[in-house]
Amino acid sequence: MIEMRDVRKHFDNVPILKDISLHMKKGEITVIIGPSGSGKSTLLRCLNLLEQPTSGYIRIADTELHFQEGKSLKHADLMKLRLHTGMVFQSHHLFPHMTALQNVMEGLVTVRRRTKAEAHSIAFKLLEKVGLADKANAYPFQLSGGQQQRVGIARALALEPDVLLFDEPTSALDPEIVGEVLKVLTDLKQEGMTMVIVTHEMQFARCIADTLIFIDQGVVVEKGTPAQLFDTPTQERTQQFLHRLNWMSA
Repeated sequence: MIEMRDVRKHFDNVPILKDISLHMKKGEITVIIGPSGSGKSTLLRCLNLLEQPTSGYIRIADTELHFQEGKSLKHADLMKLRLHTGMVFQSHHLFPHMTALQNVMEGLVTVRRRTKAEAHSIAFKLLEKVGLADKANAYPFQLSGGQQQRVGIARALALEPDVLLFDEPTSALDPEIVGEVLKVLTDLKQEGMTMVIVTHEMQFARCIADTLIFIDQGVVVEKGTPAQLFDTPTQERTQQFLHRLNWMSA
């Protein structure tokens, strides 16, 4: 489903990602963890091409792109890959002047060119899917953080992506309402949605991940199941990271 080969990303000649090679399976949830500044959010943004890799290869579904240093790809080529993905941001990025329903409708009308009647029907069904049909006419300021995040998920789903990308989906939420988002992600997983999630919350990572990836200083240090990485990590750097967070016994 997703393949990255030798992906590098530099900012002002400073390497952020260093020869990242990964394969993420269709229908699975891949969770990326690592210390602040490790490159995990940059990796996610490269998958959605919010950041164009300096060099390397990315394939999502049946679309593939090769990147070369000093060469920018055409916007049309970037859009071919981007249309396979839906992005859910940490800070929701909902339009404050639009209702929940209108926020979900917007991409359907402007990107998918659906009629307003079609978009209304699809958007309402998606709000039902994330448990917010009763909040369709509420504005973002009238919604809790968890509800706003679920509207963001519905908005991303509206474009029918092959992959959903989440950047710290629970970091701005109170612990009591993290479960709301976790339930939606679990339901999507049961439906076969492929997801890639960046998080610093280890309990959330352990609950939701099929595959866990630990990166540090722009490289993949270790990859495995949550049980493998949390209980029996093989790399010293992984062990240090988890010890520091009190996720391994001394």
